[in-house]
Amino acid sequence: MTKTTTKIVMADDHKMFAIGIANILKREPDLEVVAVHNSGKHALADLERYSADLLLTDMNMPGMDGIGLIQQVKKTNKTIKIIVLSMYDDEEIFKRCLKHGVDAYVLKNADPDELIYTIREVMENRHIADFQRVLYQAEESPYEELDAYRLKFKLSRREIELLRFFAKGMSNREVAEKLNLSIHTVETHRKHIHTKLRVTNMSELIKKAIDMGLE
Repeated sequence: MTKTTTKIVMADDHKMFAIGIANILKREPDLEVVAVHNSGKHALADLERYSADLLLTDMNMPGMDGIGLIQQVKKTNKTIKIIVLSMYDDEEIFKRCLKHGVDAYVLKNADPDELIYTIREVMENRHIADFQRVLYQAEESPYEELDAYRLKFKLSRREIELLRFFAKGMSNREVAEKLNLSIHTVETHRKHIHTKLRVTNMSELIKKAIDMGLE
């Protein structure tokens, strides 16, 4: 079975930021950034040109801003997914975006891994839009002392967090409710953790977590 690639168009007038994010996303085998623009007008044309699956857009841009772009996209393409990348940790702006049909809202200072996971959740129709989660994604990592393990096993901050909960015996559903994630998302994270740590069952997972100091 061939894995589907998500075609992404970006709109952000901060060129260095946009190129940096595009380069991070391009490392993922299932994500393809087909165009990066500094205005909504140019991005709109390429959404149709490349038959894009996902629009990543900033809010403030010259000419057609983020909301204007979102409105235009929704008039012509009801199926395309939209994620707003914003510097504003304002719940009213978050709600305004959702009202206009945005699928997810991610702060620009969030961990890049959070953006990647959010994209996959959105594309699989399992993202839960929650403002507290938006704020959490941008918080400083509480697991700096585990950086050696993160690097060794290529674990994301989110995976370290879930590993800690699993080590306490929490179920997928309990973890999902605690972190405002879908159960499917937690199950996917868990599979990735098992693969990265090379464990096959819960006993091995808990032992590994204890070795890492996560009990």
